[in-house]
Amino acid sequence: MIAESRGAIGPDAPMQDLVVPLIERLDRLLPQTQCGQCGFDGCRPYAEALAAGEANVDRCPPGGDAGARALARLLDVPPLPYDRTRGIHKPPAVALVIEADCIGCTKCIQACPVDAIIGGAKHMHVVVEPLCTGCELCLPACPVDCIVMVAPTKARRIRPAEARHRHARCVGTPILHSPSPRELGPGLRRDDDLVG
Repeated sequence: MIAESRGAIGPDAPMQDLVVPLIERLDRLLPQTQCGQCGFDGCRPYAEALAAGEANVDRCPPGGDAGARALARLLDVPPLPYDRTRGIHKPPAVALVIEADCIGCTKCIQACPVDAIIGGAKHMHVVVEPLCTGCELCLPACPVDCIVMVAPTKARRIRPAEARHRHARCVGTPILHSPSPRELGPGLRRDDDLVG
């Protein structure tokens, strides 16, 4: 906890120092898809709004009802089913570019919140599967519909802790919790990319 490390627990502690650990715990419960279906720019901003009391626990379709219940339990508020008007709860999926149809427009690269798509202008693009969170933001961005969602291969499925760590590195958010080896999963390390 940040406030504990500064020795600022108690009535003199700044409110922000006391809220940060709650934001971290909320962020850990979210699926880290960075999809924006909740109405925020990603999982971390949604966690911040939850901690500030500015959002309800029912806004995350990727987390489903179980995710909404977990958020409610942490916040000590009544549980709500997730809001089905925001999207549907689906099994994990990753994007796949159909090579023969890709025109190399780079629109999918610009839409990806976690930099999981690589390629150059006028060249075929590729999704780096271990980095893809399944947010589906690349689908509407593609003008030729050459991206489909598929089930991730078991060996490359990324865990929420690793997705959160990688997203924070992408956007420059300070990482207050470094994932443990157990959270990262077998074969994943904190400081290495999965592509090598």
